[in-house]
Amino acid sequence: MKPELRHLRYLLAVAEHGNFTRAAEGLRISQPTLSQQVRQLEKALGVQLLDRTGRTVRLTDAGTAYAHYAQRALQDLAAGEQAVLDVQNLSRGHLRLAVTPTFTAYLTGPLVADFYARYPGITLDVREMPQTRIEADLLGDRIDLGIAFMGAHHPGIEATALFTETLSLVVGPYHPDIQRRGPLPITDLRERHLALLSGDFATRQHIDQHLAEHHVQPRIALEANSINALTEIVTRTPLATVLPDAITRGHPHLAPIPLSPALPSRTVTLLHRESTYQSAAARAFTSRATNWAHAHGFNLF
Repeated sequence: MKPELRHLRYLLAVAEHGNFTRAAEGLRISQPTLSQQVRQLEKALGVQLLDRTGRTVRLTDAGTAYAHYAQRALQDLAAGEQAVLDVQNLSRGHLRLAVTPTFTAYLTGPLVADFYARYPGITLDVREMPQTRIEADLLGDRIDLGIAFMGAHHPGIEATALFTETLSLVVGPYHPDIQRRGPLPITDLRERHLALLSGDFATRQHIDQHLAEHHVQPRIALEANSINALTEIVTRTPLATVLPDAITRGHPHLAPIPLSPALPSRTVTLLHRESTYQSAAARAFTSRATNWAHAHGFNLF
């Protein structure tokens, strides 16, 4: 007799509960039937899988080894079943998406709105986290997709370019440079009082690196860990900041001023695990995100 799927489920249930009676209740079968099926599996394999001598039923060494592959086989089967369901016109499904904090200010809302309008049957779990955690959660199968920046990614992470992000000096109505025409020499930032994002933002690290390369030590008057707070402060004070142009574009009280030399642009990407099954929902989001970026004037180069 060859082991069947029910044998695998029964063995794992007993191992999980440590008790035949509770496992049988969870499986909704009788305890004698469960015991018989597990013994059939042991006979087919020619080895004892469970230690029944103590108060708690435990896996033997052989049982532990076999249970590892049994669990993986059931997971692969579940993935296959999910793949079949996903093919059905995306009327159902679930997508776990993570974004770095900068994108919540201008990108997450429009992208999710566009995706939801097209696929209302797919539920979304959207989380905000640093890029290093996004990659770790992708590899740990805790999320399906991440929106972050192109760079040196962890092994096993694949990136799909969405668009190029540019940054500028940003001032409000009370700043003396509000009427300025043309780029501002980056060395002039030595004399400007700045309000910047805190150091845990990838955007701040990008800014600091550029300033350091040009030997500019800025006068940082304020740090904030919220982009919304930062933009509100800049609109009400003579402080300047540095933000992606997409955040300030169209803002009624903020004006971007390019720097010379300009801050290097960054490529915004969709991250996912490579060499693994990607759900139809994840593939659809990737397609919609790419189309949305192009339709709204976000270019790659």
